[in-house]
Amino acid sequence: MDEKPGPNVGLRLRTLRDQHGLSLRALAEECGLSINAISLIERSENSPTVSTLHRLATALGVPITYFFQEDTRQMVAFTKRDKGLQSQSEGVVMESLGIGLPNQQMEPFRMIIEPGSGNIHDPIAHSGEEFVYCLQGEILYFIGDRSFRLEEGDSLLFEAMQPHSYINQTQKPVTILLICLGRFSYASG
Repeated sequence: MDEKPGPNVGLRLRTLRDQHGLSLRALAEECGLSINAISLIERSENSPTVSTLHRLATALGVPITYFFQEDTRQMVAFTKRDKGLQSQSEGVVMESLGIGLPNQQMEPFRMIIEPGSGNIHDPIAHSGEEFVYCLQGEILYFIGDRSFRLEEGDSLLFEAMQPHSYINQTQKPVTILLICLGRFSYASG
């Protein structure tokens, strides 16, 4: 069985930046990343973190799934177990569980967070709502000035404009279901 190559996040980022008429410097100022970091991602020399993808998506007015989507549009998205498009960085694997619907608002992901990993030093905030369900393990989530320890079966639902972050402080990997429901202005193309 042939494996399809994964999405080219760098190329999609460069194309979208060009469509918006933004220089590297302008995008860097908009999302708070360095010009060098964005350039490395565009040249596929660096894999972006989840936090970085959120910053770029927010600055460019697209859902984070934009960077994983195929160019075809469909009415149903079916994803086989462990076959979703993945992004991996710094001890976190993020797998898309469904992308490709026209004007898709919901972004479902399965995330596996290794011990000691998370985005605790790089909180994110974005439009819409976020739902987190702990499938396995235990994770510490921070939303605004509050903290929540999620164990298997626990969940959070919150307005995602609040800065939020997470960390796995245990010795075992954690698996969570993450669903973002965005309020995006879609870019054409």
